[in-house]
Formats: sequence, structure tokens, C-alpha cells
Amino acid sequence: MEARIDKIKQQLQSHGYKLTPQREATVRVLLENEDDHLSAEDVFMLVKDKAPEIGLATVYRTLELLSELHVVEKINFGDGVARYDLRTDTSKHHHHHLICVQCGAMDEIREDWLGPLEERLEREFNFTVLDHRLDFHGICHRCKKKEQDKKNEDDTSSQSS
Repeated sequence: MEARIDKIKQQLQSHGYKLTPQREATVRVLLENEDDHLSAEDVFMLVKDKAPEIGLATVYRTLELLSELHVVEKINFGDGVARYDLRTDTSKHHHHHLICVQCGAMDEIREDWLGPLEERLEREFNFTVLDHRLDFHGICHRCKKKEQDKKNEDDTSSQSS
């Protein structure tokens, strides 16, 4: 974790910003909850546990700054809530999401499936893609299983009647 914090500190410094204690507390919360797609309010509640003196406005400003510097990706899954996702050093682009419209679950696709499309865009349209994000909206395997279990249960109870 310390290596990633140092890298973020360098990113901030290269743009004339400091990694203040408030910013560091926010970054640590994001790192500790990297798979959770936290909203600003979620981040604030977790930061507040560690540093009660930090206000919600500070967390919002920090998240906006980190978003502008491409340290985090600000994402919206269609529910009107902005969430923040740390960008990784290992991928050129942001990862993709499977978003369940029934339960709101989000699963991630870490592979970059759009490389061939980017090459085609460059070749055919002379368009250089700097970044992309792909979100699929549908019904997750958990909800499908619940529906199937309920259907099986309904079939069993109607057969025994």
C-alpha cells in the first residue's frame, strides 16, 4: 500500500499539489476498499472513523482532485450516485463493469476486451483512444439463481397440491 501512496503523492506533486493528511486519509480508505466502488459519502464515513476532524466537503474536494488527475475514475452506474474507483498501474485503461439492474450488484471485468476496436478506430478514423469504459446492464447470476430457485419452489409446491 505504501508504494501506491508514494506513487499518488508523486502524481499530486507533479501537478503542484501536496499529499495533505486529509488527502492521504482519503487515499488510504480508497486503497483499503478498492473493490467496493465507494460513493463520496461512503468514503467520508470511513475517513471519519480514522480522522474525525475531516469534513464531507474536504472529502468531496479530494475525490474531485483525484478524479481530475486520473488517480481515481468517477463512475456512475445509472443510479444517480457518483462512485470512485482507483485506477491501477497495470492497465492502460479502466476496467469494465457488469451492473445488475435488479439488485444493483457490480462485478468487474479486469481484461481489456476493446484493444482490437481501438486499433480499428485508429486505422479507419485516425482517432486515438486515450481511455474507455464499458458498462453492461443486465441481470446478474445471483438474481438469476434466486429466480430459478423461486420457480423451482413454486413448481414443487404446485405439484404437491
